Amino acid sequence: MMAARSGQAIAARSALARGDINATQRLAATLVSENPGDAEGHFLLGVAESSIGRVHAGIQHLGRAVELDPQGEYRAQLAKLFTLVRQDGDAAAVLQDAEHALPADALSRDTMGCVYARLGDHPAALGHFSAAVRLEPGNRQFRYNQAVTLNFLGRTEEAEAALEALIALAPDDARAHHLLSSLRKQSAGHNHVERLAKVHSTTGDGRGRLLLGYALAKELEDLGRPEEALERLCAVNAEHRRTLRYEFARDAATFDAIEASWPSIAAAPVDDAPRDAPIFIIGMPRTGTTLVDRILSSHPDVESAGELQAMPLAVKKAAGTRTPTVMDPETIATAAASDMGAIGRDFLQRASHHRRDPGRRFIDKFPGNFHYAGFIARALPAASIVCLRRHPMDTVLSNFRNLFAVNSRYYDYSYDLLEIAAYYVRFDRLMALWREVLPGRVIELRYEDLVADQEGQSRRLLAHCGLEWADECLSFHTNDAPVSTPSAAQVRRPIYRDAVARWKRHEQVLEPVRRFFERSGISID
Repeated sequence: MMAARSGQAIAARSALARGDINATQRLAATLVSENPGDAEGHFLLGVAESSIGRVHAGIQHLGRAVELDPQGEYRAQLAKLFTLVRQDGDAAAVLQDAEHALPADALSRDTMGCVYARLGDHPAALGHFSAAVRLEPGNRQFRYNQAVTLNFLGRTEEAEAALEALIALAPDDARAHHLLSSLRKQSAGHNHVERLAKVHSTTGDGRGRLLLGYALAKELEDLGRPEEALERLCAVNAEHRRTLRYEFARDAATFDAIEASWPSIAAAPVDDAPRDAPIFIIGMPRTGTTLVDRILSSHPDVESAGELQAMPLAVKKAAGTRTPTVMDPETIATAAASDMGAIGRDFLQRASHHRRDPGRRFIDKFPGNFHYAGFIARALPAASIVCLRRHPMDTVLSNFRNLFAVNSRYYDYSYDLLEIAAYYVRFDRLMALWREVLPGRVIELRYEDLVADQEGQSRRLLAHCGLEWADECLSFHTNDAPVSTPSAAQVRRPIYRDAVARWKRHEQVLEPVRRFFERSGISID
């Protein structure tokens, strides 16, 4: 019986390895049917179920596999599935158990690294990514994950070496080229422009062309060729924009719903509101949010939890809507009448799995929380809210120059200059609403003021957050905490002025944006 079952398990494993999920599911289901106590059968069936989108069914089978045989491979996959359904606490607990029985295969170690990274524990993730690379050095994904984490941890030279090793294995790996270009400011004697141009010219893959185009534009900018860089960027963004089914009306409808829902949010019950005082850093992306995060997290009483999805998910849960997106008009309107105290408690529970020192206040620096400022103010009465503002023209240019999560539909506005400008107009209007209805709750910091007067603006920032002055906040660039945003290289330098009024280098290209802002009542003086 055991031999026959083992043979069928081997066949199921083989089907999984070649990507035949239907065969894996069929063979594993037979194993479990014949012997409900077969751990391997439950494991393979769980992986197959989750692979076709039935994640909760996958969790049930993987949980049973772990009960029957608590080996590391089973636990690694179970932890991964928990993160897919946003059960980060369960994922963290499973990972802790897996550390006592580490899996021997590279994929499981890489999976553990991915879960740790998802939870924001990049030092723990690195050990597993490095183990995966040692076990399977020819795997491109494992090498890329290792390099990303080295970059997050500020180990730039090691990240660079890891990426060059990956590119040696796969010269056309666009993600590796893109990350490599971002590690440092390139120089005339140290850059990859020629190699990037060659690879870009021979790449037919749309996503690859986008990544390589951004990398090439970034390095051209570094080398003092801004006009050529923007010309390249305009071309690659236009090419990608043509593939998107995006209309600004989609985002406008969400802004409309948020504004219309404020009276309901203001009147909603607040039962047992938490007394915790997290700090939210909000604003348009690429406006200095990471800089402020580093200044605040350099304070001895504050830690950064990174960019969390905890508030959007807490609001989604309160709404109970079954729409496919986390944020949409129906969800906002439905959640607006919910118990705000419950939203606050749910947020804190979700955020707790990303914290390292519960004795310190923590930062959630997800910029997109500007949509949720009304919920935050009501659900967490002691929270501090900091909004970064930047010159409108520089905001448009910086969003256009940065490649966000390509698969996220929330950033589809960022590939067209006028669509970014339209998005900024609605952001500005929403911030005016929060200024009116939440007097004193949101401090608005101008990036340009912070650059011009670091100490003065830092003192203003800390005072708003109820924090005593700490000299460490002035030397934020020495903060060795991980940085998992595109600003990783910049915030490890002292404050610099290079990015102020960058838009003026491109006034001719940006003239349509200037005219749009003029018609929309946005001052650029």
